[in-house]
Amino acid sequence: MSKRIISIDQGTTSSRAVVFSDKGELIGFEQLEFKQFFPNDGWVEHDPEEIWLSVVEVLNLSIKRFNLSSSDIASIGITNQRETVVIWDKKTGKPIYNAIVWQDRRTSDFCDSLKDSEDLIQQKTGLTMDPYFSASKVNWILDQVNGARQRAENGELLFGTIDSFLIWKLTKGRDHKTDVSNASRTMLYNIETNKWDEELLSLFNIPSNLLPTVCDNAYDFGYTELLGGKVSIGGVAGDQQSALIGQCCFEVGEVKSTYGTGCFMMINTGNEIIKSSNKLLSTIAYRLEGKTTYALEGSIFVAGSAIQWLRDGLNFFENASESEDLALQAKDNSRIVVVPALTGLGAPYWDADARGAIFGLTRDTGIPEITKAVLESVVYQTKDLLEAMKNDNASFNSLKIDGGMVANNWFSQELSNVLQVKVSRPKIIETTSLGAAYLAGLHAGLFDTLSSLKENWSIDKEFEPQKSSNGYLEWKEAVSKVLTD
Repeated sequence: MSKRIISIDQGTTSSRAVVFSDKGELIGFEQLEFKQFFPNDGWVEHDPEEIWLSVVEVLNLSIKRFNLSSSDIASIGITNQRETVVIWDKKTGKPIYNAIVWQDRRTSDFCDSLKDSEDLIQQKTGLTMDPYFSASKVNWILDQVNGARQRAENGELLFGTIDSFLIWKLTKGRDHKTDVSNASRTMLYNIETNKWDEELLSLFNIPSNLLPTVCDNAYDFGYTELLGGKVSIGGVAGDQQSALIGQCCFEVGEVKSTYGTGCFMMINTGNEIIKSSNKLLSTIAYRLEGKTTYALEGSIFVAGSAIQWLRDGLNFFENASESEDLALQAKDNSRIVVVPALTGLGAPYWDADARGAIFGLTRDTGIPEITKAVLESVVYQTKDLLEAMKNDNASFNSLKIDGGMVANNWFSQELSNVLQVKVSRPKIIETTSLGAAYLAGLHAGLFDTLSSLKENWSIDKEFEPQKSSNGYLEWKEAVSKVLTD
């Protein structure tokens, strides 16, 4: 049997182990959802130990299902929910608090208190001052957990985004590492100097001895013996950068938009850091052999999680796939607009205190109309990002899409209609996992260059604009009613 690559895809709602061939072909995967905790309004937490156990279980299930041994696996890649924070005990590996998730808004007041430093922060990190990023979450845990700050000063604790925590667990504490893409989302990493920034660490009052070593995306992150013998961890990238790699967006101007829990549009800007004047984020796309490639990104907090809310919170349907049929059933004259600000609004608004709303309800409104409006809200938020990118002089005329939501043909076609661009859906829509596999494969020598990876990218379906849409004006009016700034 030829060698296999396993991607650990640790997302916001589930953990997966995805098996690829040595040519990047999808073999199959195992997946487990885990519990979401909402202790207070706007707070979102995960149990890091539950995440770790879910990763162990999906790895073991994949090994059994596909009859693999450690010698069959060329390398492991890791891709993960970004910005989510874990702080754990250096000796025991036990987290001192739940993971604070990227969606969490508890540090809004603290972030507001640092507004005078926003220009400095954007200049160094490319990010906007917001609870979304890791730094304020780290500060909160150190302040709120009894004795944590002193223990951190004493060198007894370690901080990491989810990738770092998994690397540390997989290697039994031998390696405390992260990659540049995850580091660039912490608000502590200078994307111009490619180093942790002492001024930012001081601003957020975070001891440097908490921090992991920052590495290229294809690199020796250590090895694990969890699967029987030694298996190297050769590739790591935050989920959206990993999807950019999985979509083979290696040329300047190439764009992808991923629809998972949130929606994230990213355009490759090459060796140029574009400083946005429209509240988009400058970030590191990837670094290979010491060469850094940058990207401009727009982040939407709520996309697939809005469909999950309809399913689990409102019991509109049992399976997310039913949303497509419901959208087709909706009355054509419905004027429902949903603003899914369930955890505030991301780009280009960045309003942590905005809350969701439904406008235009009538006696005739039913489940199909509200479901359609929720899907449309994700489309309109995508147009918000596209318009912001155009205003930052980042132009393009097509879009590559991926993630669970794009299996919905109605949604994908509506994207093309509203954006008025060609939308391409690849055969492998789980490009987040694929990107991590490519990185691990590059490190293992299975793939020669980035350009050689492009030969593997193939289209499942293309969507061309079939009609224009006037709904965007109504969307903008609805958003203006929920903004708090």
